[in-house]
Amino acid sequence: MVFEPPLYLDACATTPLTQAARLAMDQAHELAWGNPSSLHGFGLAALESLERSRWLTAELLGTTPEAVHFCSGATESVHLALLGLAEAFALPARLVISAVEHPALVAAAKQLSRKGWQVCTLPVDATGRVLPEQLQALLQPPTRLVSVMAAQSEVGTVQPIDAIASLCRAAGVLFHSDAVQLVPHQPLLFDASGIDLLTLTAHKLGGPRGIGALLVRPACLPLFKPQLGGGSQEQGLRAGTEAVALAAGFAAALQQRLQWLASDQALALRQQRDELLAAVLAMPGVHLSGPDPAHQERLPHHISLTAQSAAGRPLSGRSLVRALWQQGVAASSGSACSSGAGDTAPSRVLLAMGYPPEQAAAGLRLSLLPDVDARQLRQLPAALQAAMVACG
Repeated sequence: MVFEPPLYLDACATTPLTQAARLAMDQAHELAWGNPSSLHGFGLAALESLERSRWLTAELLGTTPEAVHFCSGATESVHLALLGLAEAFALPARLVISAVEHPALVAAAKQLSRKGWQVCTLPVDATGRVLPEQLQALLQPPTRLVSVMAAQSEVGTVQPIDAIASLCRAAGVLFHSDAVQLVPHQPLLFDASGIDLLTLTAHKLGGPRGIGALLVRPACLPLFKPQLGGGSQEQGLRAGTEAVALAAGFAAALQQRLQWLASDQALALRQQRDELLAAVLAMPGVHLSGPDPAHQERLPHHISLTAQSAAGRPLSGRSLVRALWQQGVAASSGSACSSGAGDTAPSRVLLAMGYPPEQAAAGLRLSLLPDVDARQLRQLPAALQAAMVACG
C-alpha cells in the first residue's frame, strides 16, 4: 500500500503555507514592496505594512509592539537572545540550559563557552521534563541567564515554564525560552508569562520560512548588543532591510492558528492523535517515549516512539523514516536540524532521558497537521508494521 496523496506526519519540522499567509504576503508584495527605511511614499507604505504586522503579532501574543523584533527565524533568534545579552555581564557568568535543547541553542551556548561563560546543563527525567527543584540550586551567582525550551520537538514534552519563570524572577536571573513548538498548540501571553526573552518562528504554524521573532521585555533592551551591524532596524537589535512580506505572512498565520486553537478542531486533532497512539502502541515492539499524553504534558499533535524487531533488536529510526516514505508516509527521527547524523547515531535527547545508545537511535516521531486525513491515519499502523518488517 502506498499512500496517495502522501500522508504528512512531520508538522514539528515544518508546516505548509496557509492560504491566509499567502494572501497577506501577496498583498504586501504588491502594495508594500519598498524599503521601510525610505522616506518616500513607497517606503512609507512598506513601513506601515511592517508595523501593522508587528502590532498584530504583539496583540496576539499579549505584549506591546516594542517587544517584537523580527529576524530570519528561530536559529537567529536564539543566538541573538544569548549572544546579544552576553556582553552586558562581567565574567564569571553562567548560562543554564536544559539537556534537551534544540541544536541551534546548544550551538549558541557553545559560543558563549568560548567567550569564557560557564555553561551548565540541567538534567531531565525519563520523560524529558526539567525538574524545577533541580534548577533552584543553580540560580545562585554567577548564573545570569537560563534557557529552557517551552516544548521539546523530538519527544513532545511540555516543560513547566511558569514554575521556571517564577524561580528565575525571584533570583534576578533572566529567562529565555524557545517556544517554537509550543505557540502553535497552546496560547501564550508574553507579558503575563514571566519570560524575559521568547523565540518564535513562522513556518511551524503555517507561516513562511525565513522569518521568526525574538520577544524582549523592555527592561532587557538596554542590555543588548546587536549581532549584525550596519543599520538600526528592529529598534537597533538587528541590522538589515526588513522582510515586509514575510512579516505579513507570519502575523496572518499566527492569527489563523490562534483562532484554530480556540475552535473544536483543536480538540479533534488531540483525539485523532490519541486514537492513532493507541493503535500503534498495540503493535508488538512499539513503545512510547516521552510523557504520557493523559497527563497533559505532551504537545497535542505529537507522538514519539521507539521500535524493535521481532527478535527484540532496536530498529534504526532513520531507517524506519525511509521505509515509511517508500509507502508515502512522511515521518521523522529526531530533530530535523540534526538529520545529517548516521543511521546508528543515538539521539542526544533520548540519551539525556536515560536510554542506552542503541535504543536512543530507534526514535520515531509522528506529528500531525490540523487538517490530517482521518481515513489515512487509520491505515498508518499497517504501514508502520510493513516498515518495521522491512528494517528488521
